[in-house]
Amino acid sequence: MTMTNGYEQSDREQKLDFINVNDLAKEAQAIIPKGGYGYIRGGSEDEWTLRENTLAFNHAQIIPRALTDMENPATDTEVFGLKLKTPLMMAPLAAQGLAHAKGETDTARGVAAVGGLMAQSTYSSTSIADTAAAGNGAPQFFQLYMSKDWDFNHHLLDEAKKAGVKGIILTLDAPVDGFREDDLRNHFQFPIPMANLTEYSEGDGSGKGIAEIYAAAAQKIGPKDIERIAEYTDLPVIAKGIMSPDDAMKAIGAGAAGIYVSNHGGRQLNGGPASFDVLPSIAQAVNHKVPIIFDSGVRRGSHIFKALAAGADLVALGRPVVYGLALGGAQGVQSVFEHLADELKIDMQLAGTKTIADVKNTRLAHFPA
Repeated sequence: MTMTNGYEQSDREQKLDFINVNDLAKEAQAIIPKGGYGYIRGGSEDEWTLRENTLAFNHAQIIPRALTDMENPATDTEVFGLKLKTPLMMAPLAAQGLAHAKGETDTARGVAAVGGLMAQSTYSSTSIADTAAAGNGAPQFFQLYMSKDWDFNHHLLDEAKKAGVKGIILTLDAPVDGFREDDLRNHFQFPIPMANLTEYSEGDGSGKGIAEIYAAAAQKIGPKDIERIAEYTDLPVIAKGIMSPDDAMKAIGAGAAGIYVSNHGGRQLNGGPASFDVLPSIAQAVNHKVPIIFDSGVRRGSHIFKALAAGADLVALGRPVVYGLALGGAQGVQSVFEHLADELKIDMQLAGTKTIADVKNTRLAHFPA
């Protein structure tokens, strides 16, 4: 273990042997301090939406196919002009130093090892430059929590461009933080400095609660902000937190180069629908105008298959990867991605789908429960 400001961080570096990614949560809970684990795991209010995110995948079914005369399905794909070995990517989950001393740099190494796409949060534990360097040339996106201070926004965007990121994910669904009871019960404050805050000002985010961090975030966000960021960076801007077709079309009209369907992993508006339940209607409205990223509740290869078949082009993983990070560092991250990719390949074979394009052209069934 590594000690930072009195907070114990894992420094494990090892491959993981497990049967189900859900098993990793309990194992990680044993080594991540209570406050940090509560922040990573928790959702808002009574966590109905958090639970529903995973349950909703049961609302659609994959039809097994026989006599398909195929084998060895392939998971490589191309999205946003990027050639990837997997349709899986890392969601921009904040403060990964809560799970491991090397934080996002180890996550970047693990994601690069599987040929995936890494996304880093504004509130990451390591800097944009260090995270990019750890990926050793593998593609990365930077996620912007837009600040009320445009000098700070410009600083972050400048650093992201300098680091060579391939796109900007603009989070739209967190102008305030959801009512997260675990954080309140634990009196949680960030013990680990946030590198991107440290580089810009004297404050580094440590010793602050969630509400204090979000107090600096912009509450008023509109279509013109998408336009402004796209013009400033000349990079693709992906609108994250889209849960309705109307918002998807509004974002595209403002110049968004991608739509990111997500309810923030059940951490924001509790009582809202599961991300998977709204994905088909958003995909129908977008109609391939721009790529779609999807996250929230993904725990099985079949969930990945269903998300792709329902309209996603990339599927992002969050909590399971951070649990893998705590338990095994970069190799633990790699283990989680490889495990879910193996499950996906089994489902692809059994569904008669040779390629990711085949999966995306698969029609899911909807039988009554």
